[in-house]
Amino acid sequence: MTQSLLKAEHVKISFGNVHALKDVSLEILPGEIHCLAGENGCGKSTIIKIISGVYQRDGGTIEFGGKKLEKISPIDAINMGIQVIYQDFALFPNLTVAENLALNTELASGKKTVRWKEVRKIAQEAVAKINFEVDLDQKVQELTVAQKQMVAISRALMSNARLIIMDEPTTALTKKEVTALFKIILKLKEQGIAILFISHKLNEVFEISDRFTIFRNGEMIATGSTKELDDKKFTYYMTGREFSDQIFTPENVSDKPVLELKNLTLEGAFSDISFSLRKGEILGITGLLDSGRTELALSMFGLKPADSGQILKDGTPVKITNPREAIDNKIGYVPEDRLSEGLFLTQSIADNIIISEIDRLKKKNGMFDLKKRNEEVEKWVKELEIKTKNPDNPATTLSGGNQQRIVLAKWLACNLDVLILNGPTVGVDIGSKHDIHMVLQKLANQGLGVIIISDDLPEVIQNCSRVLVIRNGKIKSEYDTQKVSEQMIIDDMM
Repeated sequence: MTQSLLKAEHVKISFGNVHALKDVSLEILPGEIHCLAGENGCGKSTIIKIISGVYQRDGGTIEFGGKKLEKISPIDAINMGIQVIYQDFALFPNLTVAENLALNTELASGKKTVRWKEVRKIAQEAVAKINFEVDLDQKVQELTVAQKQMVAISRALMSNARLIIMDEPTTALTKKEVTALFKIILKLKEQGIAILFISHKLNEVFEISDRFTIFRNGEMIATGSTKELDDKKFTYYMTGREFSDQIFTPENVSDKPVLELKNLTLEGAFSDISFSLRKGEILGITGLLDSGRTELALSMFGLKPADSGQILKDGTPVKITNPREAIDNKIGYVPEDRLSEGLFLTQSIADNIIISEIDRLKKKNGMFDLKKRNEEVEKWVKELEIKTKNPDNPATTLSGGNQQRIVLAKWLACNLDVLILNGPTVGVDIGSKHDIHMVLQKLANQGLGVIIISDDLPEVIQNCSRVLVIRNGKIKSEYDTQKVSEQMIIDDMM
């Protein structure tokens, strides 16, 4: 039997009265791709930080390469060959690719001056290990997310990595970029490097991993070969709940369109886009990242006004050149990046919920009506089941799924007719994703017109009655989701 590369048994850690890990075990074999899955807050990040020496465990044992580890520091972990690539990649955005790659080597050498030829040589050798082509003189802040990830992988391989831990590596990647990343991961596997792949995306787990381990509420729930796993088991292990995969069928669709686009065009982004949306339906729009799908959403909300064409609201042409005009026409927009565009993270959950209706919550004398404010906050926390002990806590205290519910609450408080959502469940775990879908379906059945823009095809097919496929800025096709397969959509996207 193959000896374990990493063996963690009965690991425990608490932070005050919170038992982050109660009694978890994790075994990784040399050269295997092992998926660690679980909902947000299940303990995935905690076990990573214990393995990499950031946290010290309260109990349990850890072995690496057959050697029992007592107290380990991050530098000890790196020296043993453990590398972690976090979601933010831990790169210096203001430095070049070459500087980011050579920095650790240069610091370790103890040299007092920098030899730029040496820096370039180190960087060239690093990117060559994965055949990554990039301008070494380009600043990291100018790179795409996929390119930044490749820089982080190249840097990890410089330290003779034996185990690379990837924390949600595909969160902000397109389908094409995910495919490219998986090719790199398989090459690393061929070299005998083990990969701990942290994800909650079912299709990715089945596609790339050899074995899996699932955590829930700080405990290890299941582990084994991925071949023994299916969608329903995976979802149940993660959430403790069973979900229906039934496709949404709208109950009360209006006869007339609430929103129409006629030959809408934005130079360099999309052209001649025409479609209609009725109250009570959920329309899906999908395409590759550079297809023009996001620019279309921004045009409908007035952030990138169209150059030509028409937008009609309830059959009447309307002018939407800024977000205020969109809101006045009862159109809301949930952005793809909720952290930087959709929330005031340091402000309270309550303030984030009522920010869009703050004028309505004022008394005649201009003073803020605290009673109305509290009633409104309580209403939406209850309606959307936002999991918080105190709405006056900062938005940062919530998981990704609950943060997304705050963004939804903010817009629903405006009594909208149309809600456009760009990547509504990006970075959200399976349980929260299902709950958000249920909320959107409920809202549609209450008469809201919903547009979901996403490249998560199961999400689009399961929740939308129709889907538009955009390619190179034009509508390539339209499908009834009851009669379409993922492969048909992918063929049109590509």
